[in-house]
Amino acid sequence: MSQKLSPGTMLLLATAPLLWAGNAVTGRLIHGLIPPITLNFIRWALAFVVLAPFAWKTLRADSPLWPHWRRYSMLGLLGVGCYNALQYMALQTSSALNVTLVGSGTPVCMLIIGALFFGVPPRRAQVAGAVLSICGVLMVLSRGSIGQLLSLRLVIGDIYMVLAVISWSFYSWLLVRTDEPASIRGDWAAFLIAQMVFGLGWSGAFAGIEWSTGQHEIAWSWPLAAALAFIVAGPAILAYRCWGLGVQRAGPVIAGFFINLTPLFAALLSLALLGEAPHLYHIFAFALIVAGIVVSSRRA
Repeated sequence: MSQKLSPGTMLLLATAPLLWAGNAVTGRLIHGLIPPITLNFIRWALAFVVLAPFAWKTLRADSPLWPHWRRYSMLGLLGVGCYNALQYMALQTSSALNVTLVGSGTPVCMLIIGALFFGVPPRRAQVAGAVLSICGVLMVLSRGSIGQLLSLRLVIGDIYMVLAVISWSFYSWLLVRTDEPASIRGDWAAFLIAQMVFGLGWSGAFAGIEWSTGQHEIAWSWPLAAALAFIVAGPAILAYRCWGLGVQRAGPVIAGFFINLTPLFAALLSLALLGEAPHLYHIFAFALIVAGIVVSSRRA
């Protein structure tokens, strides 16, 4: 896999975090209007409707998708069914900035999963960058206090976000395992809708479980409709398109460090839309995270 970072690849990998930061802020804005797992299901159902006219041939009975259903079912579970559902659940109890900063542990998770499950040992620079990034994440979790770090008690939102990071790391590594037909891999709409077909099944099942627990109240309104329109067009479709291309060009490890740009965008958007000003420890944490990006991609 290519590890070269061209300007075009960097733009792709930076666009996805910008849109995902907007997703986190939007999810925080509407967390009282719709249950989190239901939000994830509706998001992908609407995205499926938008993409279907461009990739309907992928769904035909003679499509090369179906012989590879196990691969796409796994991608759909990790990327569509789990990741954003867990993030929306985290946003029920955590701020958008905290959620995105905890998500900055992705590079460390990428390195560990790559070494343990995909036989890709990390480079020294990547390990150094990962250490810097995890220090930034620990600073967020401790709220800047060593004493609180020693007596750290994770809130449920933090745990949900850690699970989301693990899910996304496996998803990103599986993206570069290109054993599917070229007719699907070469068509971004076909590749994404192939994942959605199975992902909708997973997310629908999870939403059904949520509804069975009594969480089914949706406060339909124009603000919710506008939020759904943004989530579908930006984070659900455009961001996945940019991320998929970026990972294929740069590899999952290098791409993983670009996720750490999300907190910067989230901080700016949170201040503008939510009035959630960053604290001093957020600034120091982000400095460590950016340093991790620079160090890890030095040879890329």
